Formats: sequence, C-alpha cells, structure tokens
Amino acid sequence: MFACGVGVGDEIICQSNTIFASIHPAMNLGATIIFADTIPDTLTLDPEDVERKITPRTKAIIAVHLYGHPTDMDPIMELADRHDIKVIEDVSHAHGALYKGRLVGTIGHIAAMSIMTYKALPVGEGGIIITDDRDMYERAVAFGHSERTGAEAGFIQSAELNRYAGLPMGGFNYRMHQLSSAVGRVQLSHYRERMEEIQRSMNYFWDLLEDVPGVKAHRPPEGSGSTMGGWYTSVGLYASEELNGLSIERFCEAVRAEGVNACAWSVFEGEAPPPRTSWDVLLHMHPVFNEADIYHHGKPTRFANVEYDPRQPEGSLPAAEMMKETVYSIPWFKHYRPEIIEEYAKAFRKVSEHANELEQ
Repeated sequence: MFACGVGVGDEIICQSNTIFASIHPAMNLGATIIFADTIPDTLTLDPEDVERKITPRTKAIIAVHLYGHPTDMDPIMELADRHDIKVIEDVSHAHGALYKGRLVGTIGHIAAMSIMTYKALPVGEGGIIITDDRDMYERAVAFGHSERTGAEAGFIQSAELNRYAGLPMGGFNYRMHQLSSAVGRVQLSHYRERMEEIQRSMNYFWDLLEDVPGVKAHRPPEGSGSTMGGWYTSVGLYASEELNGLSIERFCEAVRAEGVNACAWSVFEGEAPPPRTSWDVLLHMHPVFNEADIYHHGKPTRFANVEYDPRQPEGSLPAAEMMKETVYSIPWFKHYRPEIIEEYAKAFRKVSEHANELEQ
C-alpha cells in the first residue's frame, strides 16, 4: 500500500470476506477502508460494486483471489485505468492461478502473497511482492526492509529514497528469514508440478459431483483460460432450493456423519463445529474496523483521518453476507489418489440423494 502511495485521508476498496491482513495495513498508513460486495459464484470482488464505491479519495483497489479462485481482473483494471487508481492483488490463496491465461499477481500494478506453512506454496513463514514498476518496488523496499536501503546496497536507485538510507521509512523489518527464503527457492522449483497434481485431484472431485443437486463447484468454467491456484481452503457452493430447502448446517452435519470431517458451514453467525477457518468473519461487521480506537484518535481508527463515517452495517453487502448460507468447506486433495477422492465424493452424493429423509 505504501508503494502505491496510500496515506492519510486516502481510501482503499476491498471485499469484506477476506482475512484482516488484506486490509489492515491501510489503518497503519492513516487510510480509510471501504468494503465492496462480491460475486456469489466466485466469492471475489464485484467490479460493479467497486465502481459504485470509488470516490476522489480512492487510491487503491485490493483484489483478493479468495479460496484460490481468480478475481475478474479485466473490469477491475479498466476501472483503475479510468480513475487513475492502483490495483493490488492479494494472491495468498491462489499461487499459480491463471486468469484468462495470465498468471495472477502479474495483472495488477503490484501483488502480495503470504507463503506461510499452511499455504499451497509453503516456506515456513514469509511473503512475496511482485511488480514490474521500479518505483513501486523501491518504495516497498524503503518502507520495510532493514539494511536494504542505500545506493551501495543496490536495491534502490532513487536519489530521493536514498536520502533515507540506513533505516526503513516505515520502521518495519519485513525481510524474510534466511531459512524460509532458502526453503522457498527449493519449493518454487517443485511448485508447478505439485500444483498440477492438486488441480488434477480437486477437479476430479468436482467432476464426480457435477450432476449432484445442491452442490456446485467453486472453480472457473472450463475453457475460460482461468484456473484455480493451489485450491487453498477449498470450498463448495450450496443451493438449498435444489434439496427442498435443507439448510446448509444440516447438510454439512450429514456429510460429516459419513466421515468427511472437512465439511463445515460458515461461522459468520454463532458457532458451527468445526469452524471452517480461524478468520471466518465478515470484516465490515467486525468491531476492530468499526469501534477500535487503536492509536487514541478519539474515534475509530478506520476513519480517524476523515470527517465522515464509512461504517457499513449489516445488509450493506448482501452477496457477501449470503455466504453463511451458501458456502461450505470441502477436503483439500493435494495428491491424486482416485480411490480416496471417490470415497469422499460418495459421501456428498449420498447426502444429496437422501436429503428428503433428513430432518430440517
């Protein structure tokens, strides 16, 4: 965000159904977070709602390729070009995904991705930034890399930025640990073949359920040139109307009774054992972004530097808020073992076929 020039009084636009890390840095920079709605079938940013949320204060759009599904980037980039706004891609869930044949992370102006242990591309702990803009790269280095500034270090050519050589401008040290970096270089050398096996495995699972009522694959259409990336925290889409109104909670309970411990519904409201993720909450309704005065401004930090109240109440993002009724987790198959995948698919099919026998 600092690389994009985000600062005090600016706005960034992002979806609400993401992890806090996608947006929280904006508050450290004094910017205001505006949430846009999502597309129900992809769970990614809705370009039409993004356009409605753009103001003269908008500095950046953050496109999160959620659960491995690529965001519809063409209309996002068209909006950004028309309004002179930067686009940041969050690729943490989608390492290696393609959008119309293009690698996600290379479409926006800059991209960031987590590569912590549980990700599809795991290195232990750390992250990667991708950009082909030299100025953005140098601003990112100057902001958060201890001992990587100064002309002699070779990272920064800008005389203006090198005035501050020796200390990171943001006071942070975001440099990856050396061991993680070494692990990451080895992981990258194997990642394409590993990702291809994940793609083959997950697509086989969904192919087995193609004609099953009530369940729908969360993946790009075949022939679109777009693919999932790593299938991190994989999910499916639920259509209760195809199963006589059977609730998603009851559906998942029945699937788990068949031995599929990965199937859980959203926990946006109340508890749903087991939780689908540790951060399963819509951020536009979270008190950190609506109530917390983190830096003692005398009002919530999210809008501490503006004269208006950007809070968005329940009902303001209808598509995102419907996720609690339409999204459930599925197993993450990292290896192509057809006989095992088939057993899991049979559990989902069995519950669908016997939905009429289940109590609501």
